[in-house]
Amino acid sequence: MKLLLLFLFLSFTTFSQDFTFTSIDTKTGASFRGLSVLSKNHKEVAWLGGTKGNIGYTLDGGTTWNFTQLKGYEKCDFRSVYALSEKSVVIANAGTPAYILFTNDGGKNWQKVYESHDSAVFFDGITFWANNKNGLIYGDPVNGKMLLMRLKVIGNYRKPYQKLVCSLLSSGPALTKGEASFAASGTTIRGNHKKIMIATGGTVSRIWTASHKLKNWHPLPTPILQGKETTGIFSMAWADEKNGIIVGGDYKQDTLCKDHVFYSSDGGKTWTAPTQPTRGYRECVEYINKYTAITTGPTGTEITHDGGKTWKPINDEKGFHVIKNIPGTHNLIMAGSSGKVMLVNEK
Repeated sequence: MKLLLLFLFLSFTTFSQDFTFTSIDTKTGASFRGLSVLSKNHKEVAWLGGTKGNIGYTLDGGTTWNFTQLKGYEKCDFRSVYALSEKSVVIANAGTPAYILFTNDGGKNWQKVYESHDSAVFFDGITFWANNKNGLIYGDPVNGKMLLMRLKVIGNYRKPYQKLVCSLLSSGPALTKGEASFAASGTTIRGNHKKIMIATGGTVSRIWTASHKLKNWHPLPTPILQGKETTGIFSMAWADEKNGIIVGGDYKQDTLCKDHVFYSSDGGKTWTAPTQPTRGYRECVEYINKYTAITTGPTGTEITHDGGKTWKPINDEKGFHVIKNIPGTHNLIMAGSSGKVMLVNEK
């Protein structure tokens, strides 16, 4: 295992009216899609997951980074990442064999808590709730039902988590033929103190909701572009119980501006298209506050200040897949293909 300590590298800085974008030299060449952020104990923490088994993290808001290629998992694309604390992290890859790994010592050692060689097992995202002790990882359908696995952390959240256990659930919703999901940025699953929401895509693209008991799933139809295996919701975000945004489109037509972004003010019962949309297909959307959100994708990055009604470009650089806001700060981190990582600082 090779560990690289990388300091902030000012290869270039771009500016917008709202933010400054500063590039980080990761020296990995990996494509990053998995990203989890948290602010705890006066530390701004972010963990990244990428192709060829690459994992990266920062404990100081992006000033310094550590990147490593996990030995034995060099062929894995870690698209699902969830940081429970600065040292306890859950990751899962998209592909076969499918793995769920857990560390409680900041990545020095990784526990393999699940392994499957079934080609139908494909993980799309992770979420946790209840003081980060209970969680869910989901994936594409197996035998016609959405793959659901319950995650449970053993140990008190005030102390280092000791162990992660997972169990397969039989209560996943039955999906329509051709309905699956996308692991574009790990943001098609969201959890809060009341419920879990999961977005699907493909021939049918809708949002499934359930309580934390993970039974009695209810579908919410969406007007987003759908009907082909390349179309649907690629990311969703919620400011609160009522206000949410979905983005996506067709990843094979990434400049197509048709039914690719919508907002809701009634919990997803109805959706409205913006009067000024994004510049095409988008893979991740993230709220900064109730009215301000950022979305990114292969052709650029946009911002809304009115809850999704209008979007304006703030960065033209191509090849980004994921963006997350560090809680309690004015800083974001975005990542993408070819080792791209950027710090995004609000002015």
